[in-house]
Amino acid sequence: MEEVVSCRSSEPILTDSAQTSENTGSHVSGETEVQENSAVNSAKCEARRSRLKVFNKVMEKSLQRLVADASFNRFAHSFHPLCKQNPQMAEVIHKQFISDLQKAIQEDINRVIEEGDLQVKLEELDRLEEQAKNTPGPAWRPSGIPEQDVCSVLVPYHQGQEEYVRRELRKLQKENAALAQRVQSGRDTIVNTEQRIAAAVDEWKGSVADLESFMSSLCPSENFESL
Repeated sequence: MEEVVSCRSSEPILTDSAQTSENTGSHVSGETEVQENSAVNSAKCEARRSRLKVFNKVMEKSLQRLVADASFNRFAHSFHPLCKQNPQMAEVIHKQFISDLQKAIQEDINRVIEEGDLQVKLEELDRLEEQAKNTPGPAWRPSGIPEQDVCSVLVPYHQGQEEYVRRELRKLQKENAALAQRVQSGRDTIVNTEQRIAAAVDEWKGSVADLESFMSSLCPSENFESL
C-alpha cells in the first residue's frame, strides 16, 4: 500500500513539472513567433526584390519553429517511462528524431520548389514588379463588361502577332533579295565565262586557219603531185 501511495503521489509531481515545461515551451514558442514575424518583415524589407529569398527565409523560420515546438520536454512528457528508465537513450532518440524531421521537411520543400518551378516563377514576379515601377499608368482592371475586357486582352495580342508576322515577312523579303542578288551574280559569272570560252574558241579557230595557210604556203599541192 505504501508503494502504491508513493507512486500516486509522485505522478502529480511529474505532471506539474511537465506542465511547467510545457508552459515554458509555449512561452518560448510565442517569443519565437514574434522573432519569426520580425525576421520575416526585415527579410521582406531587405530583399523586397527577391521573393525566392523571402520564401527560403520563411521556410527556414517555420522549420525552426517546428523544431522548437518539438522540444525535449514535450518528448519526455509523451514518453515518460522511457525517459525515466534511460534518460541518455531518450535524449539520443530525440536528437535523431529532430535530425530526421528536419531532413524530411527540407526534402519536401526542395521537391515543392522543383516540381512547381518556383524559382523561375518567383524571379519572373520580381522582373514584372521591377518593370511595373517604370509604368506611369495604373494597372489593368476589369471593367465589368466581358466584351470590352476580352477585346482589351485579345486586341493587343493580335496586334503583337500581326507585328511579328510583318517582321518575319520583312526578314524573308530581305533574305530573298539577297538570294536573288546571288543568283544574278552567278548568272553574270556564267555569261562572262561563256563569252571567254567563245572568244577562246574563235581565237583557236583563227590560229588553226593561220596554221593551215602557213603549211599550204610551205608545201604547195603541186609539189606533191609532181612527186
